[in-house]
Amino acid sequence: MTASYDEGAALFRAMGHPVRLQILNMLRGGEVCVCHMEAAFGKRQAYISQQLMVLREAGLIAARKDGLKVFYRLADPRVDVLVEMALGLQHVGEPETLDNCACPHCATARMEIA
Repeated sequence: MTASYDEGAALFRAMGHPVRLQILNMLRGGEVCVCHMEAAFGKRQAYISQQLMVLREAGLIAARKDGLKVFYRLADPRVDVLVEMALGLQHVGEPETLDNCACPHCATARMEIA
């Protein structure tokens, strides 16, 4: 019984940071690469990677490498519900297209618009 409380506390500790909550909320919309997070949050890649490491070690997110890009997604379905409850947000759609981002999602979306 204690193990489940320990697991729950670890989950909340990992989520208990504003940037990690932003990351988790973004990932509710689907897979996202680090460069997209960098452009969306205005934070350095190293800082985002530190936050991603905490989330990955807690088992909340999973990574997939495609060439030089690493894409992240939610690995634990409980996270979607917890983030929505914590932030009071409705489920988000696909990540928004950012002008200052060179990730595959944004590049493809800009090409479709042009």
